[in-house]
Amino acid sequence: MKRNAILKGCVGVAVKKDAPKIIVQGGSRLSGELSVQGAKNSILPLLSATVLCQGESVLHNCPNLSDADAACRILNCLGCKCARDGNTVSVNSKEVLNTDVPKDLMREMRSSIVFLGAILGRTRQCKLTFPGGCELGPRPIDLHVSALRKMGVSIDEEGGFLSCSAPKGIQGANISLTLPSVGATENIILAAVTASGTTEIQNAAREPEIIDLAEFLNKCGAKISGAGTGTVVIEGVEQLGGAEHTVIADRIVAATYLCCAAVTRGELVLKNVNHGHLSAILPVLEQMGCSIYTYNENQLYINAAKLLSAPHKIITSAHPGFPTDAQPMFMALASTLKGTTVFVETIFDNRFRHAHELGRLGAKISVNDRVAVVEGVPRLVGAELEASDLRGGAALVTAALFADKTSTITGISHIERGYDDITGSLQKIGATIQLTMNN
Repeated sequence: MKRNAILKGCVGVAVKKDAPKIIVQGGSRLSGELSVQGAKNSILPLLSATVLCQGESVLHNCPNLSDADAACRILNCLGCKCARDGNTVSVNSKEVLNTDVPKDLMREMRSSIVFLGAILGRTRQCKLTFPGGCELGPRPIDLHVSALRKMGVSIDEEGGFLSCSAPKGIQGANISLTLPSVGATENIILAAVTASGTTEIQNAAREPEIIDLAEFLNKCGAKISGAGTGTVVIEGVEQLGGAEHTVIADRIVAATYLCCAAVTRGELVLKNVNHGHLSAILPVLEQMGCSIYTYNENQLYINAAKLLSAPHKIITSAHPGFPTDAQPMFMALASTLKGTTVFVETIFDNRFRHAHELGRLGAKISVNDRVAVVEGVPRLVGAELEASDLRGGAALVTAALFADKTSTITGISHIERGYDDITGSLQKIGATIQLTMNN
C-alpha cells in the first residue's frame, strides 16, 4: 500500500472501516530478483535526527511504511516541513515551534521514543507519552531516562507522560549502559551532539543502524566516533546544518525474502543489500543446505532447490549475533524442514506469539518461556491467521507460501509498519498472493 504525498497533520491514522487482509495460495516456487527497501530501523532515528538540523535535510531510499508516515507527522507537529516524493523525504527544520508530541502518534510506534533525545537536543525541553508499537513484552525506557538525567536533563514521570527540560543546557557525560540498547544509544547520541562537552557511551549498541545515524549526523556537522563499536564518543558542537543521505538497506526485510525463497525451495537474487549486515543470518541458511553467493558488493543469490534440513539451535542476541527480528521468519522456515530446531530468545519476553498461529497451519512448536522447540513437518495446510506483531506477521506470510491451499492473514497493519508493499514484492517473484479488503 503506497503512500506518496506531502505529509501533513498531527493526528494518527484513522481506523479503516474495511480492514485489509492478505490472501496467500501456497505451493508456488519463488524465483526472480528483488531490490531491498530502506531500513525501517534506520529511517525512524534519521527522521528524528532532522529535528536537530537548522536547515533542510534530504533522505533517499526512504521506505513507504506506516511508521515512517507517523514519524513525518510528528515532525510536522513540531513545526518542521516534511514532504515525500517517491522514496525521497525532505525535512526543513529551520523552525521548531512545538516541543510536545501528540500521544496518538507516540502510541503508533515503539521507536517514537527516539524523538526525546532529538527534541531535547534542539530545544532543551520536551513532553511526550510512553510509546506504543508491538507488544513483545517489557521494553522499559529506564536506560534512556537515567542516561539523560546524567546529562543534566530534569525528567518528571506522571500519568504516562514524560516532562523533560534542561534549562542549564545538556552536559556531556560518561554513560555505561547495563545492556546494549539500540534505542538508548540512539537517544544519547541525539541529545549529545549539541551538548556542552564530550559524551562517551560504554556498552553501546553496535547495530548497522547506529552507524547509519552517526554517518548522517556527521554529515550535518556532528563529531561522532566509534559508532558500530562498544564505545561511542560524541564531542558536542554548537549547532547542526542539513545534509543529504541515503538510508541503508533493511537487513530484516532481506532476511524475510531469503526465508520466503528458502521455504518455497526457490531461488532469488537480492539487490541493494549489505552482505556484512547479514553475517549472522547467511551461515544459518547455508547450514540448512541453501547455496548462497555474494557478488557486486550489494547483491546476493540464494538457491534452496536441494533437500534442506533443520539447524540444531538458533539463539538470538544483540548485534553482531542472530537478530531477534529475524527469529519469527526462521521459525516459520524451520517448521517445514526435516529435523528439530531449538530457538532461544534472549532479547524479549514475549517473542513467540506467532508460534500459536503457525500451529494453525499444522506446525509443531512447543514453547516454554523463552525457548521454543520446532519439529519440522512435511506439510502445512492453509488457515485463517492473525498477525499480532510486525515480524510475527511476516512469519505467517512466510509459512503460508509453503502451505497447501489458501491462507488468509488479518491484522496486517502490523506488517505495514515494516514492509513496503510485501505482497507486490512477492508477486514479482512468483507468489500467488494478494492484498484485499474485507467485505
